[in-house]
Amino acid sequence: MAKPLNRYSALVEKIFFDKYRKGAVNLGFERIDLETAAEKLKLKLPKNLGDILYSFRYRAAMPQTILDTQPRGKEWIIEGSGRGQYSFKLVGINRILPNAELAAIKVPDATPEIISAYALSDEQALLAKVRYNRLIDIFLGIATYSLQNHLRTSVAGVGQIEIDEVYVAIDRNGRQYILPVQAKGGNDKLSVVQTKQDIACCAEKFPQLICRALSAQFMADNLIAIFELTVQDDQVKILEEKHYKLVPSNEITAADLDTYSRRT
Repeated sequence: MAKPLNRYSALVEKIFFDKYRKGAVNLGFERIDLETAAEKLKLKLPKNLGDILYSFRYRAAMPQTILDTQPRGKEWIIEGSGRGQYSFKLVGINRILPNAELAAIKVPDATPEIISAYALSDEQALLAKVRYNRLIDIFLGIATYSLQNHLRTSVAGVGQIEIDEVYVAIDRNGRQYILPVQAKGGNDKLSVVQTKQDIACCAEKFPQLICRALSAQFMADNLIAIFELTVQDDQVKILEEKHYKLVPSNEITAADLDTYSRRT
């Protein structure tokens, strides 16, 4: 017997099938539809309505009944389309994972031990390790500065968003950059929704700066993949990928340094 849907899944399923028609590729709905669905299903709404949609946009899989409507090679995502407005959108399946064959670059680990001891989540630990080891500077070859983490704001045509961390940067020629960073734990997947909204936010809030969208992802303990991303045809594409292994300085050998010196 199939397990009963949890509350979040039941609400999203109700909204989806109230709007769905065979062949549809874009189903608009509003935040208030959560309240209507809860009333019809006789479910108690959680205090944080936003967490329902956030879960399916970034963390959880859609209910199986929704997945069953997906054509081969396509998947449903939830996009913001304005304040309190959203849409189920059918897009090409887009799974970007770190390339396991890519060689790792050893970096002396500058993470304070007290940070490693007390980080409360994979995401917090990852952002801290990236920051303390200046991995964004190393990856891009420019001077970067953390501006704000967990930036919550609203974007025209998108609605409320959150960016894991935002950096500003400057290069040797004086060009200035805005760098939105996604932080992903080992099992998380890069999100086309988040990448698109990060880029849209930077275009709206920092139009004078060059936007370069980044993602950092744990592969294993102290092995971190960093990507530069773009969006083409509603899919996330990788512009650059590097893997960095944080190690004690005495584990970086003369042979390692010789290998790095030969790379361009």
